[in-house]
Amino acid sequence: MADVAARAGVSHQTVSRVLNGSPRVAPETRERVVQAIRELGYRRNVAARALVTARSATLGVITTSSVLYGPTSTLVAVEEAAREQGWFTSVATIGSYDAESVDHVLEHFMSQAVEGVVVIAPQDDVGRAVDAFDAPIPVVLIAARESAVARTIPLAVDQGVGAGLAVGHLLDLGHESVLHVAGPQDWFDARQRVAGWRAALTERGAPVPEPVVADWSAGRGYDVGRELAERIAAGDGPTAVFAANDQLALGLARAFWEAGLRVPEDVSLVGFDDVQGADQFIPPLTTVRQPFAELGRRSVELLFDAVAGKSPSGALIAPELVVRASTAPPRS
Repeated sequence: MADVAARAGVSHQTVSRVLNGSPRVAPETRERVVQAIRELGYRRNVAARALVTARSATLGVITTSSVLYGPTSTLVAVEEAAREQGWFTSVATIGSYDAESVDHVLEHFMSQAVEGVVVIAPQDDVGRAVDAFDAPIPVVLIAARESAVARTIPLAVDQGVGAGLAVGHLLDLGHESVLHVAGPQDWFDARQRVAGWRAALTERGAPVPEPVVADWSAGRGYDVGRELAERIAAGDGPTAVFAANDQLALGLARAFWEAGLRVPEDVSLVGFDDVQGADQFIPPLTTVRQPFAELGRRSVELLFDAVAGKSPSGALIAPELVVRASTAPPRS
């Protein structure tokens, strides 16, 4: 930094102000400093800065080793939001969520002097492991769980509201009821979507059929779709199906097509997530979009507030229904 100051003909403090984006620098002075930085190839020494300020500007993220769309998109959103604020992200993926593994990761983060941790917790065992440790730094828990632990800061997309949007849309089209192909019930999101689906049907006085519990894969959606196609062709099947994610919906759509059923003429179909390419399904898929960018931004904001000594209470973010061509009124 001293070399930059000498090259630009300014003080050490002026270089620091430029690097920190201070408005208290004249434009021509700022340009001289920036030019000197380019010429000298100057980069901040993050380790030295951390020693001086006692701040690492780093947050830790714990996530599963899953490559499923929801957890992966959440991880990307958190990292991007932190980077926009000038923070670094240290990521640890865990295949087995037990208390020992989580404690090991936390010790790893402590050695890196992270200032807070975001835990992407989609499953029950993740939540239990997080509940078992008492971290000395703020922890934001991204999980659509039924209850929160006092020492963590809860954050989630409102899965129940999202399911209600899907069901309400189909009932408004004139469908008498909606069948739900649910995700695995050890996932918080899957349970909340079942609860939202059931509540929306009950509120409207519509019949509540038994949900079909599946996993998150298109292959399982295809298997369920083949079974449903036989019922629909026999006149005993649903006229509308709400799938717990877009991959299940993709498998369902293929099975219906192979059976000679048309979406949405013979059966309407709604997914969840709005994965990239959902608008390219045949037909384009009506789905519930999760605002992952907002989720990442809010998680970083909550951590910043906690690090600053505030007491953030968490947040619940609303999803959005995206209506495309896979839904229509039922045939008379």
